Amino acid sequence: MDVSHLSPEEQERLLKLLKEKDARVRYNKLSYFEPYAWQEDLGNATGEHKQISAMCANQIGKSTAGAFVTACHLTGKYPEGWKGHKFKKPIYAWASGVSNDTTRDIVQTELFGLAEDASAWGTGMVPLDDIGEATRRRGATGNTYDSVMVRHHDPDTGKPNGWSRIGFKSYEMGEEKFFGRPVDWIWLDEQPPTNIYTQCITRTVATDGYVMCTFTPEDGVTPMVHQFMNDPQPGQLLLTATWDDAPHLNEDTKEQLLAQYPPHERKLRSEGIPVFGSGLVFPVAADEISVEPFAIPESWGRIAAIDFGWDHPTAVVWVAYNQETDTIYVYDCYRERQQTSIVVSAAIQARGSWIPVAWPKDGLQTRDGINLAQQYRDQGVAMLPEWFTNPPTIGEKMGTVSVEGGIMDILQRMETGRFKVFSHLHEWFLEYTQYHRKDGKIVALNDDLMSATRYAAMSTRFSQRGGHIGDGYNMTGELPVQNFVYT
Repeated sequence: MDVSHLSPEEQERLLKLLKEKDARVRYNKLSYFEPYAWQEDLGNATGEHKQISAMCANQIGKSTAGAFVTACHLTGKYPEGWKGHKFKKPIYAWASGVSNDTTRDIVQTELFGLAEDASAWGTGMVPLDDIGEATRRRGATGNTYDSVMVRHHDPDTGKPNGWSRIGFKSYEMGEEKFFGRPVDWIWLDEQPPTNIYTQCITRTVATDGYVMCTFTPEDGVTPMVHQFMNDPQPGQLLLTATWDDAPHLNEDTKEQLLAQYPPHERKLRSEGIPVFGSGLVFPVAADEISVEPFAIPESWGRIAAIDFGWDHPTAVVWVAYNQETDTIYVYDCYRERQQTSIVVSAAIQARGSWIPVAWPKDGLQTRDGINLAQQYRDQGVAMLPEWFTNPPTIGEKMGTVSVEGGIMDILQRMETGRFKVFSHLHEWFLEYTQYHRKDGKIVALNDDLMSATRYAAMSTRFSQRGGHIGDGYNMTGELPVQNFVYT
């Protein structure tokens, strides 16, 4: 701009006006923000949905979108054409990230400005004039805040009508930090653990409030992701956004970004599609396989399986097999740490000493000079004569011990309604919802009941009908084949 023709006084006045304009834009981002179409959809989604998950590609402004919607609710300043819910009164809100650092550096920064720069306070989505008292987090370094007060305005009149409050949390704090008073609005930036997401839903029940999650599914198909993708409940919405939904990413930029990622991550980064090989081993909602307990007909075969443990729990699972419908029912389980074979054997026999028990090859390991399987046999448990294998295929004399083969068989059963679990088995379902993969491999942690389930489900060819048949075994481990159901 050529200002040489202006007098010094006029130049000074123009410079002052330009600075004021810059300040209005810099410290009132919400008024000048022009959301992309998908970001606008995110805000409008609260008109009909209480739980919204925005599963997005990287670098498309998902945290900015989360801050935009959150700032609208905190201030009551909704843009023209807003079709989402409008809070008419001040609200109590939470915002959370993965760690304390990411919550400060991303969530807090998007809402209020860069923490380490005092002059940047108010350059986030919440206008500077609407920011009230901020409480620093005890023990935290720098400008890390525990909560901030935000002036709220009546959406109809635009007049101030009180103060909203937003508290900052992080997943690393643990589930206990998500207990407390009812909350009107919760923004979760990145995938939360299942227990924390459940607590957030609980916190919004009394207020008829909202939970919004903005994330790239780097943790794969978690229970939350699975439900929103495959089994959305009333009031839930999955919104997706890719690089094509972000106008600031031109084709050259997309190509450069894509080249930085390994091939197996490219759909995750560019389209927000979960990476195959990560997330849940069984991406099937617990409700889909849960059934109320019922009396099991004597005509159904039964079998149990044990996963030996000491420092990690010994686990036993009992299965009933309906041969007519080819359906497996998990109807009982046992899981205890540091229990001797005598104690575990008593628990097994109490559930039916006639039920055969499958066991893995590590049952050949010896304790006190006697292998584990024989120790249980000596206590009267009907251990199968040989260690567990999957059913042999045609031409095989003996099946394999492939874990993936058993997993895929069970998964196919779940997807076709041929695998059910009695609903009262809370320990079983807790393991089930945490049984996951990392980099394509099953994480061998807290998987004891899952392993026992696989042994039992893949051993139904040895299941026995009804307790009236007899013990089924002599104590030498001989298997009276005629008494067993082969499938």
